[in-house]
Amino acid sequence: MFSERELERYKRQMMLFGEEGQERLKKAHIFIAGAGGLGSPISIYLAVAGVGTITIVDMDVVDLTNLNRQVLHFDRDIGKKKTASAEDKLQALNPDITVNAIDVKIDESNAVKLVGKADGIVDAMDNFKTRYLLNNAAIANEIPFFHGGIRGFYGQATTIIPGTTPCLKCIFPKAPPKEVFPVVGVTPGIIGTIQANEVIKYLIGSGELLTNRLFIWDGMQAHAEELGVERNPACEACSGMTTKKTTARKK
Repeated sequence: MFSERELERYKRQMMLFGEEGQERLKKAHIFIAGAGGLGSPISIYLAVAGVGTITIVDMDVVDLTNLNRQVLHFDRDIGKKKTASAEDKLQALNPDITVNAIDVKIDESNAVKLVGKADGIVDAMDNFKTRYLLNNAAIANEIPFFHGGIRGFYGQATTIIPGTTPCLKCIFPKAPPKEVFPVVGVTPGIIGTIQANEVIKYLIGSGELLTNRLFIWDGMQAHAEELGVERNPACEACSGMTTKKTTARKK
């Protein structure tokens, strides 16, 4: 059931998917890995949409160099833990949701435990080592993994449904070299909102997901294209999973 406040807050979007769809969002728990450039727009739009529980994990502190793109954090937050800054902003945006902000590094020992019983994992990371761990956690828990990546004016996104679509290792068998890459703030804004859009569609069970497709954004040309991707039957991460015929969505 919704309070009068909630009915008023979500009135415009419930015109699209009704109280049933809003109830699905309210009951959902989404895990966001990263409170930086991608994590900022992802968490903001999921919070204001009314996703009931958001777990956001990061281990860094806010730095001046973050502020051109990490819109969850303000100048006054410099030196503050990103998780504390994120929790403060997200709860201010929507006090009717639950925000679990966890200050820890995601590694081999804790990835699956951190994800817990979440309904989906959102990739807001900047390195493939952690992305592969999250990909494995998604496979282990059989929950969707919403990937996004950025560099400069360019970005990419895809939605992975374990057992149905190629996993991250199928698409990117080897990690690119780790680097400090350039980025303009609008790029994570674009890719992050695409990822948030995918999460919302998945949770309400509506629309076509970015499954079996890699969305490619070229901000310099204001041009987007898609690349078809397929499961690798020899993939070291997901080859042992039984292929499912349909895309699973939260009911």
